[in-house]
Parts: sequence; C-alpha cells; structure tokens
Amino acid sequence: MRLLFKQRIFSWFDSYDIYNEAGETVYVVKGQLSWGHRLKIYDAMGYEIGTVQERVLTFLPKFELHLGGQYIGCISKEWSFLKPRYNIDCNGWSIEGDFWEWDYRILSAAGEPLATVSKQLFNWTDTYVIDVYDPQDAVCALMLVLAIDAEKCSRDSH
Repeated sequence: MRLLFKQRIFSWFDSYDIYNEAGETVYVVKGQLSWGHRLKIYDAMGYEIGTVQERVLTFLPKFELHLGGQYIGCISKEWSFLKPRYNIDCNGWSIEGDFWEWDYRILSAAGEPLATVSKQLFNWTDTYVIDVYDPQDAVCALMLVLAIDAEKCSRDSH
C-alpha cells in the first residue's frame, strides 16, 4: 500500500492530506492548537482514528501515539551527535535510515521491513511516500512519520 503524504500549502496549523496511488484521500491530518504538536488523524469518512500528541517539558522530544482513543505507545528522540535517532515504544518496532534526507525504514520486532519512507523532491510542499507492506500497519506507520516530521519541523524552526 503506497501513501502519499502532502502538507497543505495554506494552513495555520500542521495539516496534511494522505492519498493512495489512485489520488484518493485516505486520511486527513489536522493540527490543533495546544502546547506542543497535537495532530488528529481522520479516515476518508471524517471519523477520528488516531492522535499524535507531543509531550511537553521533556528533555528531548517525545510523542504519544493513540489509536481509537487508546494509548498504543510513544516515540522519543534519543541523544545523538551527528544524526537523529529515535526510540520507539510501540509494537516492538524500530526505525533505521537517514532521517536528514528522509529515507528510512520502519522495522518489526523481528527486524523485517514494515514500511519505507522517502521524501519526494521538487514539490511545492513537503511530500513523502510511505510504502506500507501490510495495510493493517498503515495508521501506526503514519503516526511515526507524523511524529518525526513534527520533531524535525520544531528543530528546523529553532
């Protein structure tokens, strides 16, 4: 399952449209006014299905992931010198790759690839491609990408 993750051009808060390969909207992400990033994920019918919420007052950025109103885990940035590293406490998953260039993989607890993420160049807004191997993992993979994007946006704005 291929998802195209596009940031909206004119938006007061973080807003994204997530499309499938046919160009149909699969998910809509809307940022909400809060202290720290708070991103709500809606399905194509407009039903809220998940939330990515930044925890404030932490030494390094940390985001909680909620699916269907239930806490399912978190992703936090780890202290590192040259390139960003993240710790995931969700489903036993991990991430490896080049976060500066936006080319990375989400791996299962067994080390098998669940999704790959890459940035498309030469677009008006940030556009990413998320290739998810099992559609059941799509929302969780999307939440991780949103958290990393939010952390990167915060880092770039300082």
